[in-house]
Amino acid sequence: MEHVPSTSTAKAPAERFTGDVYLNPIQTPTDPARLAAALVRFTPGARTNWHSHTNGQTLYITDGVGLVGTRDGSVVRVSAGETVQCPPGEEHWHGATDSTLMAHIAMVVGDSDGDGTTWLEPVTTDEYAHALTTLGH
Repeated sequence: MEHVPSTSTAKAPAERFTGDVYLNPIQTPTDPARLAAALVRFTPGARTNWHSHTNGQTLYITDGVGLVGTRDGSVVRVSAGETVQCPPGEEHWHGATDSTLMAHIAMVVGDSDGDGTTWLEPVTTDEYAHALTTLGH
């Protein structure tokens, strides 16, 4: 057993996120296990860029209300206690609504090159607004 002390909160990199997002790493991928996990906190309106994961991603919502969207225009509204599973290779984004914060534990199983995430372009203001409208927000 290993007791791991709390990690410091870090501001998420602006080249991968829109708005104010904060990260607390939980687990980094190390051999033989390749789990990467982090607590991610999004302020209202904040969101990830489009991205995908080699082996998929699981998001467990811990607080607030958020959105998860895919390239085909599907959007789900998520709240505390819910889980979203994004399949391998699916381009998606996630973040808070425009009026509430959202926090989740993001979990991925990495590959030999790291966490298996491919970061893409930002979600546009129009794409985000459409997602909010789709859900009647």
